[in-house]
Amino acid sequence: MLEIVDLAKRYGDVVALDGASFTARRGRLVGFLGPNGAGKTTAMRAIFGLIVPDRGETRWEGRPIVPAARLRFGYMPEQRGLYPRMRVHEQLVYFAQQHGLGGRAAAAAATRWLERLGLVDRARSKLEDLSHGNQQRVQLATALVHDPDLLVLDEPFSGLDPINVRLLKEAFLAMRDRGKTLVFSTHQMEQVEELCESIAIVDGGRVVVAGAVRDVKRDMNRRIVRLATDGDGRGNGRGSGRGLDWLGELPGVEVGAQRQDYLELTVPADLDPQRILRTAVERGERVARFEIADPSLEEVFVAHVGRRAVSDEEEHLAAGTAPPASGEPR
Repeated sequence: MLEIVDLAKRYGDVVALDGASFTARRGRLVGFLGPNGAGKTTAMRAIFGLIVPDRGETRWEGRPIVPAARLRFGYMPEQRGLYPRMRVHEQLVYFAQQHGLGGRAAAAAATRWLERLGLVDRARSKLEDLSHGNQQRVQLATALVHDPDLLVLDEPFSGLDPINVRLLKEAFLAMRDRGKTLVFSTHQMEQVEELCESIAIVDGGRVVVAGAVRDVKRDMNRRIVRLATDGDGRGNGRGSGRGLDWLGELPGVEVGAQRQDYLELTVPADLDPQRILRTAVERGERVARFEIADPSLEEVFVAHVGRRAVSDEEEHLAAGTAPPASGEPR
Protein backbone atom coordinates (compact mmCIF):
# COMPACT_ATOMS: atom_id res chain seq x y z
CA MET A 1 0.00 0.00 0.00
CA LEU A 2 1.24 3.46 -0.94
CA GLU A 3 0.52 6.36 1.41
CA ILE A 4 1.08 10.06 0.76
CA VAL A 5 0.93 11.77 4.15
CA ASP A 6 0.62 15.55 4.60
CA LEU A 7 3.11 16.43 1.85
CA ALA A 8 4.07 20.11 1.61
CA LYS A 9 6.55 21.70 -0.81
CA ARG A 10 7.30 25.29 -1.76
CA TYR A 11 9.45 26.69 -4.54
CA GLY A 12 9.98 30.26 -3.41
CA ASP A 13 6.55 31.88 -3.42
CA VAL A 14 4.99 29.01 -5.36
CA VAL A 15 3.13 26.43 -3.27
CA ALA A 16 3.40 23.11 -5.10
CA LEU A 17 1.99 20.91 -2.31
CA ASP A 18 0.04 22.06 0.72
CA GLY A 19 -0.65 19.07 2.98
CA ALA A 20 -1.59 16.52 0.29
CA SER A 21 -2.62 13.06 1.51
CA PHE A 22 -4.06 9.96 -0.17
CA THR A 23 -3.74 6.17 -0.23
CA ALA A 24 -3.35 3.65 -3.07
CA ARG A 25 -3.97 0.01 -2.14
CA ARG A 26 -2.58 -3.16 -3.67
CA GLY A 27 -4.42 -4.53 -6.67
CA ARG A 28 -5.90 -1.12 -7.46
CA LEU A 29 -5.67 1.34 -10.33
CA VAL A 30 -5.83 4.85 -8.89
CA GLY A 31 -6.44 7.93 -11.02
CA PHE A 32 -4.50 10.93 -9.72
CA LEU A 33 -6.33 13.92 -11.18
CA GLY A 34 -6.04 17.67 -11.09
CA PRO A 35 -5.65 20.79 -13.24
CA ASN A 36 -2.26 21.90 -14.55
CA GLY A 37 -0.07 23.11 -11.72
CA ALA A 38 -2.12 21.35 -9.04
CA GLY A 39 0.83 19.42 -7.59
CA LYS A 40 0.51 15.99 -9.23
CA THR A 41 4.02 15.77 -10.65
CA THR A 42 5.57 17.13 -7.47
CA ALA A 43 3.81 14.44 -5.42
CA MET A 44 5.00 11.74 -7.82
CA ARG A 45 8.57 12.98 -7.62
CA ALA A 46 8.38 12.86 -3.82
CA ILE A 47 7.53 9.14 -4.02
CA PHE A 48 10.80 8.53 -5.86
CA GLY A 49 12.95 10.85 -3.76
CA LEU A 50 13.46 13.25 -6.67
CA ILE A 51 12.36 16.13 -4.44
CA VAL A 52 12.55 16.46 -0.67
CA PRO A 53 9.26 17.69 0.81
CA ASP A 54 9.24 20.51 3.34
CA ARG A 55 6.79 18.48 5.44
CA GLY A 56 5.17 15.07 5.44
CA GLU A 57 6.32 11.73 4.11
CA THR A 58 5.65 8.93 1.65
CA ARG A 59 5.13 5.36 2.92
CA TRP A 60 5.12 1.91 1.38
CA GLU A 61 3.59 -0.95 3.35
CA GLY A 62 3.36 1.30 6.39
CA ARG A 63 7.04 2.32 6.43
CA PRO A 64 8.80 5.47 5.16
CA ILE A 65 10.06 4.86 1.63
CA VAL A 66 13.82 4.27 1.47
CA PRO A 67 16.06 3.78 -1.60
CA ALA A 68 15.99 -0.03 -1.26
CA ALA A 69 12.16 -0.01 -1.47
CA ARG A 70 12.26 2.11 -4.63
CA LEU A 71 14.05 -0.72 -6.46
CA ARG A 72 10.61 -2.38 -6.51
CA PHE A 73 8.94 0.70 -8.01
CA GLY A 74 8.44 1.68 -11.64
CA TYR A 75 8.11 5.27 -12.87
CA MET A 76 6.99 6.67 -16.21
CA PRO A 77 7.46 10.45 -16.07
CA GLU A 78 5.68 12.88 -18.36
CA GLN A 79 9.06 14.21 -19.49
CA ARG A 80 10.56 11.05 -20.93
CA GLY A 81 14.02 10.09 -19.69
CA LEU A 82 15.58 7.56 -22.07
CA TYR A 83 18.81 7.56 -24.04
CA PRO A 84 18.03 8.47 -27.68
CA ARG A 85 21.12 6.83 -29.24
CA MET A 86 21.01 3.60 -27.21
CA ARG A 87 19.45 0.54 -28.82
CA VAL A 88 16.08 -0.49 -27.43
CA HIS A 89 16.93 -3.95 -26.05
CA GLU A 90 20.20 -2.70 -24.63
CA GLN A 91 18.33 0.12 -22.93
CA LEU A 92 15.85 -2.21 -21.26
CA VAL A 93 18.60 -4.49 -20.03
CA TYR A 94 20.43 -1.51 -18.54
CA PHE A 95 17.36 -0.30 -16.62
CA ALA A 96 16.54 -3.82 -15.41
CA GLN A 97 20.07 -4.12 -14.01
CA GLN A 98 19.68 -0.77 -12.27
CA HIS A 99 16.81 -2.36 -10.37
CA GLY A 100 18.90 -5.33 -9.28
CA LEU A 101 18.39 -7.97 -11.98
CA GLY A 102 21.37 -10.03 -13.12
CA GLY A 103 22.53 -9.99 -16.72
CA ARG A 104 20.65 -13.07 -17.96
CA ALA A 105 17.47 -12.23 -16.05
CA ALA A 106 17.60 -8.65 -17.34
CA ALA A 107 18.01 -9.78 -20.95
CA ALA A 108 15.15 -12.28 -20.65
CA ALA A 109 12.86 -9.69 -19.06
CA ALA A 110 13.73 -7.15 -21.78
CA THR A 111 12.86 -9.62 -24.53
CA ARG A 112 9.64 -10.63 -22.78
CA TRP A 113 8.40 -7.04 -22.55
CA LEU A 114 9.38 -6.22 -26.13
CA GLU A 115 7.26 -9.18 -27.21
CA ARG A 116 4.39 -8.13 -24.95
CA LEU A 117 4.39 -4.57 -26.30
CA GLY A 118 4.92 -5.50 -29.96
CA LEU A 119 8.45 -4.12 -30.27
CA VAL A 120 10.53 -7.24 -30.98
CA ASP A 121 11.30 -6.06 -34.52
CA ARG A 122 12.70 -2.80 -33.09
CA ALA A 123 14.92 -4.40 -30.46
CA ARG A 124 18.15 -3.34 -32.21
CA SER A 125 16.84 0.08 -33.28
CA LYS A 126 18.07 3.26 -31.66
CA LEU A 127 15.38 5.00 -29.67
CA GLU A 128 15.68 8.19 -31.74
CA ASP A 129 14.70 6.24 -34.86
CA LEU A 130 11.34 5.19 -33.40
CA SER A 131 7.99 6.94 -33.72
CA HIS A 132 6.56 8.83 -30.75
CA GLY A 133 4.16 5.99 -29.97
CA ASN A 134 6.90 3.36 -30.04
CA GLN A 135 9.14 5.53 -27.86
CA GLN A 136 6.27 5.70 -25.42
CA ARG A 137 6.05 1.90 -25.42
CA VAL A 138 9.78 1.64 -24.72
CA GLN A 139 9.42 4.10 -21.85
CA LEU A 140 6.65 1.92 -20.40
CA ALA A 141 8.79 -1.18 -20.84
CA THR A 142 11.63 0.40 -18.84
CA ALA A 143 9.15 1.02 -16.00
CA LEU A 144 7.88 -2.58 -16.13
CA VAL A 145 10.98 -4.61 -16.99
CA HIS A 146 11.83 -5.41 -13.36
CA ASP A 147 8.22 -6.40 -12.51
CA PRO A 148 7.61 -3.59 -9.99
CA ASP A 149 5.16 -3.80 -7.09
CA LEU A 150 4.23 -0.13 -7.56
CA LEU A 151 3.90 1.62 -10.92
CA VAL A 152 3.50 5.41 -11.12
CA LEU A 153 2.76 7.03 -14.47
CA ASP A 154 2.50 10.72 -15.35
CA GLU A 155 0.20 11.30 -18.37
CA PRO A 156 0.87 7.86 -19.92
CA PHE A 157 -1.73 8.26 -22.71
CA SER A 158 -0.53 11.65 -23.93
CA GLY A 159 -0.19 11.74 -27.72
CA LEU A 160 -0.87 8.03 -28.27
CA ASP A 161 -3.00 6.54 -31.04
CA PRO A 162 -5.84 4.13 -30.14
CA ILE A 163 -3.69 1.02 -30.74
CA ASN A 164 -0.99 2.17 -28.31
CA VAL A 165 -3.60 3.27 -25.78
CA ARG A 166 -5.11 -0.21 -25.89
CA LEU A 167 -1.70 -1.83 -25.37
CA LEU A 168 -1.08 0.32 -22.31
CA LYS A 169 -4.51 -0.46 -20.88
CA GLU A 170 -3.99 -4.19 -21.30
CA ALA A 171 -0.63 -3.98 -19.54
CA PHE A 172 -2.12 -1.97 -16.67
CA LEU A 173 -5.03 -4.35 -16.14
CA ALA A 174 -2.72 -7.39 -16.21
CA MET A 175 -0.57 -5.81 -13.49
CA ARG A 176 -3.61 -4.95 -11.40
CA ASP A 177 -4.86 -8.52 -11.66
CA ARG A 178 -1.49 -9.69 -10.32
CA GLY A 179 -1.90 -7.56 -7.21
CA LYS A 180 0.26 -4.61 -8.23
CA THR A 181 -0.47 -1.00 -7.25
CA LEU A 182 -0.82 1.51 -10.10
CA VAL A 183 -1.19 5.28 -9.87
CA PHE A 184 -1.48 7.42 -12.98
CA SER A 185 -2.31 11.01 -13.78
CA THR A 186 -4.25 12.02 -16.86
CA HIS A 187 -6.65 14.65 -18.16
CA GLN A 188 -8.51 12.00 -20.18
CA MET A 189 -11.45 11.24 -17.91
CA GLU A 190 -12.76 8.47 -20.15
CA GLN A 191 -9.61 6.46 -19.43
CA VAL A 192 -10.11 6.91 -15.69
CA GLU A 193 -13.78 5.91 -15.96
CA GLU A 194 -12.80 2.72 -17.77
CA LEU A 195 -9.77 1.67 -15.70
CA CYS A 196 -9.81 3.05 -12.18
CA GLU A 197 -11.49 1.78 -9.04
CA SER A 198 -10.30 4.77 -6.99
CA ILE A 199 -9.35 8.39 -7.61
CA ALA A 200 -7.70 11.29 -5.82
CA ILE A 201 -8.29 14.83 -7.08
CA VAL A 202 -5.66 17.42 -6.15
CA ASP A 203 -6.11 21.17 -6.46
CA GLY A 204 -3.88 23.93 -5.14
CA GLY A 205 -1.54 21.35 -3.63
CA ARG A 206 -4.28 19.69 -1.56
CA VAL A 207 -6.25 16.50 -2.17
CA VAL A 208 -9.81 17.81 -2.30
CA VAL A 209 -11.54 14.45 -2.74
CA ALA A 210 -10.37 10.83 -2.69
CA GLY A 211 -11.94 7.38 -2.54
CA ALA A 212 -13.67 4.72 -4.58
CA VAL A 213 -15.03 6.11 -7.86
CA ARG A 214 -18.59 5.03 -7.07
CA ASP A 215 -18.50 6.63 -3.61
CA VAL A 216 -17.07 9.89 -4.94
CA LYS A 217 -19.82 10.07 -7.55
CA ARG A 218 -22.56 9.33 -5.00
CA ASP A 219 -21.19 12.03 -2.70
CA MET A 220 -22.10 14.59 -5.37
CA ASN A 221 -25.67 14.38 -3.98
CA ARG A 222 -27.25 14.29 -7.39
CA ARG A 223 -28.11 11.75 -10.07
CA ILE A 224 -28.34 11.92 -13.83
CA VAL A 225 -31.48 10.89 -15.73
CA ARG A 226 -31.43 10.30 -19.48
CA LEU A 227 -34.93 10.82 -20.82
CA ALA A 228 -36.47 10.57 -24.27
CA THR A 229 -40.16 10.74 -25.12
CA ASP A 230 -42.01 10.47 -28.40
CA GLY A 231 -43.51 13.90 -27.79
CA ASP A 232 -40.46 15.89 -26.69
CA GLY A 233 -41.12 18.74 -29.11
CA ARG A 234 -37.63 18.91 -30.63
CA GLY A 235 -38.75 18.49 -34.21
CA ASN A 236 -37.82 14.83 -34.64
CA GLY A 237 -41.23 13.97 -36.10
CA ARG A 238 -41.84 11.23 -33.57
CA GLY A 239 -44.67 12.55 -31.43
CA SER A 240 -47.15 15.18 -30.41
CA GLY A 241 -44.62 18.00 -30.06
CA ARG A 242 -46.07 19.09 -26.73
CA GLY A 243 -42.63 19.62 -25.21
CA LEU A 244 -41.44 18.79 -21.72
CA ASP A 245 -42.48 21.97 -19.92
CA TRP A 246 -43.81 19.86 -17.06
CA LEU A 247 -40.23 19.21 -15.94
CA GLY A 248 -40.29 22.71 -14.44
CA GLU A 249 -42.82 21.47 -11.91
CA LEU A 250 -40.29 19.07 -10.37
CA PRO A 251 -38.20 20.87 -7.72
CA GLY A 252 -34.47 20.99 -8.38
CA VAL A 253 -34.53 19.17 -11.72
CA GLU A 254 -32.24 20.86 -14.23
CA VAL A 255 -32.19 20.21 -17.97
CA GLY A 256 -28.60 19.74 -19.04
CA ALA A 257 -27.21 18.56 -22.35
CA GLN A 258 -29.62 17.91 -25.21
CA ARG A 259 -28.23 14.90 -27.01
CA GLN A 260 -29.31 13.76 -30.44
CA ASP A 261 -32.07 11.52 -29.13
CA TYR A 262 -32.45 12.24 -25.41
CA LEU A 263 -32.29 14.89 -22.70
CA GLU A 264 -29.85 14.70 -19.80
CA LEU A 265 -31.41 15.83 -16.52
CA THR A 266 -29.69 16.58 -13.22
CA VAL A 267 -31.74 15.40 -10.25
CA PRO A 268 -31.07 16.43 -6.62
CA ALA A 269 -30.47 13.73 -4.03
CA ASP A 270 -33.72 14.45 -2.18
CA LEU A 271 -35.87 13.76 -5.28
CA ASP A 272 -36.60 10.18 -6.31
CA PRO A 273 -35.65 9.95 -10.02
CA GLN A 274 -38.58 7.58 -10.52
CA ARG A 275 -40.85 10.58 -9.93
CA ILE A 276 -39.81 11.89 -13.35
CA LEU A 277 -40.94 8.66 -14.98
CA ARG A 278 -44.24 8.62 -13.09
CA THR A 279 -44.92 12.25 -13.99
CA ALA A 280 -44.14 11.62 -17.66
CA VAL A 281 -46.58 8.72 -17.77
CA GLU A 282 -49.25 10.74 -15.94
CA ARG A 283 -48.83 13.48 -18.55
CA GLY A 284 -49.46 11.01 -21.31
CA GLU A 285 -45.90 10.96 -22.59
CA ARG A 286 -44.69 7.86 -24.41
CA VAL A 287 -41.32 7.25 -22.75
CA ALA A 288 -38.78 5.88 -25.23
CA ARG A 289 -35.79 6.00 -22.88
CA PHE A 290 -35.34 6.34 -19.14
CA GLU A 291 -31.97 5.74 -17.46
CA ILE A 292 -30.64 6.65 -14.03
CA ALA A 293 -26.89 7.17 -13.70
CA ASP A 294 -24.31 8.74 -11.43
CA PRO A 295 -22.54 11.94 -12.52
CA SER A 296 -19.56 11.41 -14.81
CA LEU A 297 -16.02 11.85 -13.52
CA GLU A 298 -15.75 14.93 -15.68
CA GLU A 299 -18.67 16.44 -13.75
CA VAL A 300 -17.07 15.42 -10.45
CA PHE A 301 -13.79 16.99 -11.52
CA VAL A 302 -15.39 20.28 -12.61
CA ALA A 303 -17.48 20.44 -9.43
CA HIS A 304 -14.39 20.17 -7.23
CA VAL A 305 -11.84 22.26 -9.13
CA GLY A 306 -13.74 24.15 -11.83
CA ARG A 307 -15.34 26.77 -9.61
CA ARG A 308 -12.02 27.82 -8.10
CA ALA A 309 -10.39 28.01 -11.53
CA VAL A 310 -13.22 30.20 -12.83
CA SER A 311 -13.23 32.48 -9.78
CA ASP A 312 -9.45 32.91 -9.99
CA GLU A 313 -9.70 33.89 -13.65
CA GLU A 314 -12.54 36.33 -12.96
CA GLU A 315 -10.52 37.90 -10.13
CA HIS A 316 -7.56 38.51 -12.44
CA LEU A 317 -9.81 39.89 -15.19
CA ALA A 318 -11.43 42.29 -12.74
CA ALA A 319 -8.01 43.45 -11.53
CA GLY A 320 -6.64 43.74 -15.04
CA THR A 321 -3.83 41.29 -14.32
CA ALA A 322 -2.82 38.02 -15.96
CA PRO A 323 -3.37 34.75 -14.09
CA PRO A 324 -0.22 32.88 -13.08
CA ALA A 325 1.26 30.55 -15.67
CA SER A 326 0.13 26.96 -15.44
CA GLY A 327 2.48 24.03 -15.13
CA GLU A 328 4.19 22.63 -12.09
CA PRO A 329 7.61 23.74 -10.89
CA ARG A 330 10.36 21.69 -12.47
